[in-house]
Amino acid sequence: MRTIEWREEGTVVTINQLKLPHETEFLELRTCDEVAEAIKTMKIRGAPLLGAAAAYALALTAHYSKAKDKKALIRELEAAAEKLRKTRPTGVNLFWAVDRILDKAHTFNGSARELAAMVVEEAKKIADEDAMANRAIGRHGAQLLEDGDVVLTHCNAGALATVEYGTALGVVRAAVEQGKKISVIATETRPKLQGARLTTYELKRDGIPVMLISDTMVGYVMYRRMVDKVIVGADRIVRDAVINKIGTYQIAVLAKEHGIPFYVAAPKSTFDPTRTSTEVPIEERSPEEVLYVGGERIAPEGVAVFNPAFDITPLKYVTAIICEDGILYKGDFSSLSRTAEKQ
Repeated sequence: MRTIEWREEGTVVTINQLKLPHETEFLELRTCDEVAEAIKTMKIRGAPLLGAAAAYALALTAHYSKAKDKKALIRELEAAAEKLRKTRPTGVNLFWAVDRILDKAHTFNGSARELAAMVVEEAKKIADEDAMANRAIGRHGAQLLEDGDVVLTHCNAGALATVEYGTALGVVRAAVEQGKKISVIATETRPKLQGARLTTYELKRDGIPVMLISDTMVGYVMYRRMVDKVIVGADRIVRDAVINKIGTYQIAVLAKEHGIPFYVAAPKSTFDPTRTSTEVPIEERSPEEVLYVGGERIAPEGVAVFNPAFDITPLKYVTAIICEDGILYKGDFSSLSRTAEKQ
Protein backbone atom coordinates (compact mmCIF):
# COMPACT_ATOMS: atom_id res chain seq x y z
CA MET A 1 0.00 0.00 0.00
CA ARG A 2 0.97 3.63 -0.31
CA THR A 3 2.49 5.56 2.56
CA ILE A 4 -0.11 8.30 2.08
CA GLU A 5 -3.55 8.13 0.45
CA TRP A 6 -6.53 10.39 -0.26
CA ARG A 7 -9.96 9.04 0.58
CA GLU A 8 -12.91 10.45 -1.25
CA GLU A 9 -14.84 11.42 1.88
CA GLY A 10 -12.13 14.01 2.52
CA THR A 11 -9.53 12.27 4.65
CA VAL A 12 -5.79 11.85 4.22
CA VAL A 13 -4.53 8.57 5.63
CA THR A 14 -0.85 8.02 6.39
CA ILE A 15 1.44 6.06 8.70
CA ASN A 16 2.56 7.62 11.98
CA GLN A 17 6.30 7.16 11.55
CA LEU A 18 7.05 8.00 15.18
CA LYS A 19 5.42 4.73 16.24
CA LEU A 20 7.42 2.43 13.97
CA PRO A 21 8.78 -0.21 14.20
CA HIS A 22 6.89 -1.24 17.33
CA GLU A 23 3.40 -0.17 16.27
CA THR A 24 1.70 0.47 12.95
CA GLU A 25 -0.66 3.37 13.53
CA PHE A 26 -2.55 5.10 10.74
CA LEU A 27 -3.34 8.79 11.04
CA GLU A 28 -6.60 10.08 9.60
CA LEU A 29 -6.12 13.78 8.87
CA ARG A 30 -8.95 16.11 7.90
CA THR A 31 -7.47 19.61 8.07
CA CYS A 32 -4.40 21.46 6.89
CA ASP A 33 -3.53 22.17 10.52
CA GLU A 34 -3.50 18.45 11.32
CA VAL A 35 -1.21 17.74 8.36
CA ALA A 36 1.08 20.63 9.31
CA GLU A 37 1.34 19.35 12.89
CA ALA A 38 2.14 15.84 11.65
CA ILE A 39 4.90 17.24 9.42
CA LYS A 40 6.38 19.43 12.13
CA THR A 41 6.51 16.60 14.67
CA MET A 42 7.87 14.17 12.05
CA LYS A 43 4.93 11.81 12.13
CA ILE A 44 5.21 12.48 8.39
CA ARG A 45 8.79 12.80 7.11
CA GLY A 46 10.89 12.23 4.00
CA ALA A 47 11.29 14.93 1.37
CA PRO A 48 9.14 13.42 -1.44
CA LEU A 49 6.44 12.41 1.06
CA LEU A 50 6.36 15.95 2.44
CA GLY A 51 5.57 17.20 -1.06
CA ALA A 52 2.62 14.84 -1.38
CA ALA A 53 1.45 15.58 2.16
CA ALA A 54 1.54 19.34 1.57
CA ALA A 55 -0.43 18.90 -1.66
CA TYR A 56 -3.04 16.85 0.19
CA ALA A 57 -3.19 19.49 2.95
CA LEU A 58 -4.22 22.04 0.32
CA ALA A 59 -6.67 19.49 -1.07
CA LEU A 60 -8.28 19.21 2.39
CA THR A 61 -8.48 23.00 2.58
CA ALA A 62 -10.23 23.13 -0.79
CA HIS A 63 -12.49 20.14 -0.11
CA TYR A 64 -13.92 21.60 3.10
CA SER A 65 -13.95 25.24 2.01
CA LYS A 66 -17.24 27.13 2.14
CA ALA A 67 -15.89 29.90 -0.09
CA LYS A 68 -18.48 31.24 -2.53
CA ASP A 69 -16.05 32.53 -5.11
CA LYS A 70 -12.64 31.74 -6.54
CA LYS A 71 -10.83 34.67 -4.91
CA ALA A 72 -12.00 33.70 -1.43
CA LEU A 73 -10.88 30.10 -1.94
CA ILE A 74 -7.48 31.22 -3.20
CA ARG A 75 -7.04 33.31 -0.06
CA GLU A 76 -7.77 30.22 2.02
CA LEU A 77 -5.28 28.19 -0.01
CA GLU A 78 -2.60 30.86 0.38
CA ALA A 79 -3.13 30.97 4.15
CA ALA A 80 -2.87 27.17 4.31
CA ALA A 81 0.26 27.24 2.16
CA GLU A 82 1.90 29.72 4.52
CA LYS A 83 1.28 27.37 7.48
CA LEU A 84 2.84 24.51 5.56
CA ARG A 85 5.91 26.52 4.55
CA LYS A 86 6.67 27.18 8.21
CA THR A 87 6.83 23.49 9.19
CA ARG A 88 10.17 22.27 7.74
CA PRO A 89 12.36 24.85 5.99
CA THR A 90 15.10 22.75 4.36
CA GLY A 91 13.47 20.16 2.09
CA VAL A 92 12.30 21.74 -1.16
CA ASN A 93 9.64 19.21 -2.21
CA LEU A 94 7.07 20.71 0.17
CA PHE A 95 7.57 24.19 -1.29
CA TRP A 96 7.55 22.83 -4.84
CA ALA A 97 4.20 21.07 -4.35
CA VAL A 98 2.55 24.06 -2.65
CA ASP A 99 3.75 26.47 -5.34
CA ARG A 100 2.64 24.15 -8.12
CA ILE A 101 -0.92 24.00 -6.81
CA LEU A 102 -1.11 27.73 -6.09
CA ASP A 103 0.20 28.58 -9.56
CA LYS A 104 -2.53 26.46 -11.13
CA ALA A 105 -5.16 27.94 -8.83
CA HIS A 106 -4.25 31.50 -9.81
CA THR A 107 -4.67 30.76 -13.51
CA PHE A 108 -7.75 28.55 -13.18
CA ASN A 109 -10.93 29.66 -14.89
CA GLY A 110 -14.03 28.37 -13.14
CA SER A 111 -16.15 28.51 -10.04
CA ALA A 112 -14.96 27.99 -6.46
CA ARG A 113 -16.39 24.47 -6.48
CA GLU A 114 -14.62 23.63 -9.73
CA LEU A 115 -11.38 25.09 -8.37
CA ALA A 116 -11.68 22.94 -5.23
CA ALA A 117 -12.11 19.84 -7.38
CA MET A 118 -9.07 20.83 -9.44
CA VAL A 119 -6.91 21.21 -6.30
CA VAL A 120 -7.89 17.73 -5.10
CA GLU A 121 -7.11 16.22 -8.50
CA GLU A 122 -3.78 18.05 -8.73
CA ALA A 123 -2.78 16.74 -5.29
CA LYS A 124 -3.60 13.21 -6.41
CA LYS A 125 -1.55 13.80 -9.54
CA ILE A 126 1.46 14.92 -7.49
CA ALA A 127 1.23 11.73 -5.44
CA ASP A 128 0.88 9.54 -8.53
CA GLU A 129 3.85 11.25 -10.18
CA ASP A 130 6.02 10.64 -7.14
CA ALA A 131 5.16 6.94 -7.19
CA MET A 132 6.03 6.72 -10.89
CA ALA A 133 9.24 8.72 -10.40
CA ASN A 134 10.40 6.37 -7.68
CA ARG A 135 9.83 3.32 -9.86
CA ALA A 136 11.85 4.98 -12.63
CA ILE A 137 14.63 5.91 -10.19
CA GLY A 138 14.76 2.27 -9.13
CA ARG A 139 15.01 1.02 -12.72
CA HIS A 140 17.78 3.47 -13.63
CA GLY A 141 19.73 3.01 -10.42
CA ALA A 142 19.58 -0.79 -10.42
CA GLN A 143 22.03 -0.90 -13.32
CA LEU A 144 24.65 0.61 -11.00
CA LEU A 145 24.43 -2.36 -8.62
CA GLU A 146 26.12 -5.69 -9.25
CA ASP A 147 25.12 -9.10 -7.98
CA GLY A 148 26.54 -9.49 -4.48
CA ASP A 149 26.93 -5.77 -3.73
CA VAL A 150 26.69 -4.42 -0.21
CA VAL A 151 25.06 -0.99 -0.18
CA LEU A 152 25.45 1.45 2.69
CA THR A 153 22.58 3.89 3.18
CA HIS A 154 21.93 6.68 5.66
CA CYS A 155 18.63 7.77 7.20
CA ASN A 156 15.50 6.45 5.47
CA ALA A 157 14.99 7.02 1.76
CA GLY A 158 12.56 4.18 1.28
CA ALA A 159 8.84 3.76 0.78
CA LEU A 160 8.19 5.50 4.09
CA ALA A 161 9.92 8.65 2.83
CA THR A 162 7.91 8.72 -0.39
CA VAL A 163 4.43 7.93 -1.66
CA GLU A 164 5.63 4.37 -2.37
CA TYR A 165 8.68 2.29 -3.30
CA GLY A 166 11.42 4.73 -2.25
CA THR A 167 14.42 6.49 -3.78
CA ALA A 168 17.67 5.05 -2.38
CA LEU A 169 15.88 1.91 -1.21
CA GLY A 170 13.92 1.91 -4.47
CA VAL A 171 17.23 1.31 -6.26
CA VAL A 172 17.97 -1.60 -3.94
CA ARG A 173 14.44 -3.01 -4.38
CA ALA A 174 14.65 -2.80 -8.17
CA ALA A 175 18.01 -4.59 -8.21
CA VAL A 176 16.62 -7.35 -5.99
CA GLU A 177 13.56 -7.65 -8.25
CA GLN A 178 15.99 -8.18 -11.14
CA GLY A 179 17.39 -11.20 -9.31
CA LYS A 180 20.54 -9.62 -7.91
CA LYS A 181 21.63 -10.53 -4.41
CA ILE A 182 21.98 -7.21 -2.62
CA SER A 183 22.47 -6.60 1.08
CA VAL A 184 22.36 -3.31 2.96
CA ILE A 185 24.25 -1.68 5.79
CA ALA A 186 22.02 0.90 7.48
CA THR A 187 23.31 3.60 9.77
CA GLU A 188 21.24 4.22 12.89
CA THR A 189 20.96 7.95 12.00
CA ARG A 190 21.02 9.83 15.27
CA PRO A 191 19.24 11.59 16.80
CA LYS A 192 15.84 10.44 15.42
CA LEU A 193 17.11 6.98 14.47
CA GLN A 194 15.36 6.80 11.11
CA GLY A 195 17.84 4.19 9.92
CA ALA A 196 17.44 1.97 12.95
CA ARG A 197 13.67 2.37 13.19
CA LEU A 198 12.52 2.74 9.60
CA THR A 199 15.11 1.52 7.09
CA THR A 200 15.70 -1.77 8.89
CA TYR A 201 11.92 -2.16 9.29
CA GLU A 202 11.33 -1.77 5.55
CA LEU A 203 14.14 -4.08 4.49
CA LYS A 204 13.27 -6.79 7.02
CA ARG A 205 9.66 -6.62 5.86
CA ASP A 206 10.79 -7.11 2.25
CA GLY A 207 13.23 -9.91 3.06
CA ILE A 208 16.31 -7.91 2.00
CA PRO A 209 19.36 -8.64 4.19
CA VAL A 210 20.26 -5.65 6.35
CA MET A 211 22.85 -4.99 9.03
CA LEU A 212 22.53 -2.03 11.40
CA ILE A 213 25.58 -0.02 12.49
CA SER A 214 26.03 3.09 14.57
CA ASP A 215 26.84 6.32 12.71
CA THR A 216 30.36 6.24 14.13
CA MET A 217 31.19 2.91 12.45
CA VAL A 218 31.03 4.10 8.84
CA GLY A 219 34.75 4.73 8.45
CA TYR A 220 35.65 1.37 9.95
CA VAL A 221 33.30 -0.71 7.79
CA MET A 222 34.69 1.08 4.72
CA TYR A 223 38.25 0.44 5.90
CA ARG A 224 37.30 -3.22 6.26
CA ARG A 225 36.06 -3.18 2.62
CA MET A 226 32.57 -4.17 3.77
CA VAL A 227 30.87 -1.59 1.52
CA ASP A 228 30.67 -1.62 -2.30
CA LYS A 229 28.36 1.35 -2.94
CA VAL A 230 26.73 4.16 -0.98
CA ILE A 231 23.23 5.31 -1.93
CA VAL A 232 21.38 8.07 -0.07
CA GLY A 233 18.36 10.23 -0.74
CA ALA A 234 18.20 14.03 -0.68
CA ASP A 235 16.06 16.79 0.78
CA ARG A 236 17.29 19.45 -1.64
CA ILE A 237 19.80 19.42 -4.48
CA VAL A 238 21.17 22.86 -5.31
CA ARG A 239 23.70 24.06 -7.88
CA ASP A 240 26.73 23.14 -5.81
CA ALA A 241 25.64 20.55 -3.25
CA VAL A 242 23.31 17.87 -1.99
CA ILE A 243 21.50 18.69 1.25
CA ASN A 244 20.46 15.60 3.16
CA LYS A 245 20.13 14.17 6.66
CA ILE A 246 22.87 15.21 9.08
CA GLY A 247 25.76 12.76 8.77
CA THR A 248 25.61 12.47 4.98
CA TYR A 249 28.59 14.76 4.40
CA GLN A 250 31.01 12.72 6.48
CA ILE A 251 29.86 9.52 4.75
CA ALA A 252 30.54 11.10 1.35
CA VAL A 253 34.04 12.20 2.40
CA LEU A 254 34.82 8.73 3.75
CA ALA A 255 33.49 7.11 0.58
CA LYS A 256 35.76 9.26 -1.57
CA GLU A 257 38.76 8.45 0.65
CA HIS A 258 38.08 4.72 0.27
CA GLY A 259 37.26 4.82 -3.46
CA ILE A 260 33.62 3.84 -2.98
CA PRO A 261 30.97 5.26 -5.37
CA PHE A 262 28.60 7.68 -3.64
CA TYR A 263 25.18 7.92 -5.31
CA VAL A 264 22.25 10.20 -4.58
CA ALA A 265 18.74 9.07 -5.56
CA ALA A 266 16.03 11.73 -5.73
CA PRO A 267 13.15 12.87 -7.96
CA LYS A 268 13.41 16.11 -9.91
CA SER A 269 11.04 17.76 -7.43
CA THR A 270 14.04 17.74 -5.07
CA PHE A 271 16.17 19.89 -7.39
CA ASP A 272 16.43 23.59 -6.63
CA PRO A 273 18.67 25.13 -9.30
CA THR A 274 17.76 28.65 -8.18
CA ARG A 275 20.00 28.39 -5.10
CA THR A 276 23.45 27.47 -3.86
CA SER A 277 24.11 25.76 -0.54
CA THR A 278 24.75 29.04 1.29
CA GLU A 279 21.22 30.19 0.47
CA VAL A 280 19.37 27.23 1.98
CA PRO A 281 18.13 27.42 5.58
CA ILE A 282 19.29 24.40 7.59
CA GLU A 283 16.63 23.39 10.07
CA GLU A 284 17.72 23.20 13.70
CA ARG A 285 15.52 21.02 15.85
CA SER A 286 14.85 20.74 19.57
CA PRO A 287 17.79 19.94 21.89
CA GLU A 288 15.53 17.30 23.46
CA GLU A 289 16.15 15.03 20.47
CA VAL A 290 19.83 14.83 21.39
CA LEU A 291 19.47 14.97 25.17
CA TYR A 292 17.05 12.05 25.43
CA VAL A 293 16.97 8.50 24.09
CA GLY A 294 13.79 6.52 24.61
CA GLY A 295 12.52 9.12 27.04
CA GLU A 296 15.62 8.89 29.24
CA ARG A 297 18.03 11.79 29.56
CA ILE A 298 21.60 10.85 28.60
CA ALA A 299 23.43 14.15 29.23
CA PRO A 300 23.82 16.31 32.34
CA GLU A 301 21.55 19.26 32.99
CA GLY A 302 22.69 22.56 31.51
CA VAL A 303 24.79 21.14 28.66
CA ALA A 304 24.62 23.06 25.36
CA VAL A 305 23.22 21.24 22.31
CA PHE A 306 23.60 21.86 18.56
CA ASN A 307 21.04 19.89 16.57
CA PRO A 308 20.94 20.66 12.83
CA ALA A 309 18.72 18.20 10.98
CA PHE A 310 20.66 18.35 7.71
CA ASP A 311 24.16 18.90 6.35
CA ILE A 312 25.67 19.93 3.03
CA THR A 313 27.63 17.62 0.73
CA PRO A 314 29.52 19.43 -2.09
CA LEU A 315 28.91 17.89 -5.51
CA LYS A 316 32.61 16.99 -5.84
CA TYR A 317 31.91 14.07 -3.50
CA VAL A 318 28.93 12.81 -5.53
CA THR A 319 29.62 10.12 -8.13
CA ALA A 320 26.19 10.39 -9.74
CA ILE A 321 22.63 11.51 -9.12
CA ILE A 322 19.83 9.11 -10.03
CA CYS A 323 16.50 10.73 -10.94
CA GLU A 324 13.48 9.62 -12.95
CA ASP A 325 15.13 10.77 -16.20
CA GLY A 326 18.21 8.62 -15.71
CA ILE A 327 21.71 8.72 -14.22
CA LEU A 328 23.48 12.06 -14.13
CA TYR A 329 27.23 12.01 -13.70
CA LYS A 330 29.45 14.96 -12.81
CA GLY A 331 29.49 16.29 -16.34
CA ASP A 332 25.69 16.19 -16.41
CA PHE A 333 25.02 18.19 -13.23
CA SER A 334 24.79 21.53 -15.04
CA SER A 335 22.32 20.14 -17.59
CA LEU A 336 20.30 18.69 -14.74
CA SER A 337 19.86 22.17 -13.31
CA ARG A 338 18.61 23.43 -16.64
CA THR A 339 16.16 20.52 -16.87
CA ALA A 340 14.84 21.18 -13.39
CA GLU A 341 14.37 24.87 -14.14
CA LYS A 342 11.83 23.87 -16.80
CA GLN A 343 9.67 21.86 -14.38
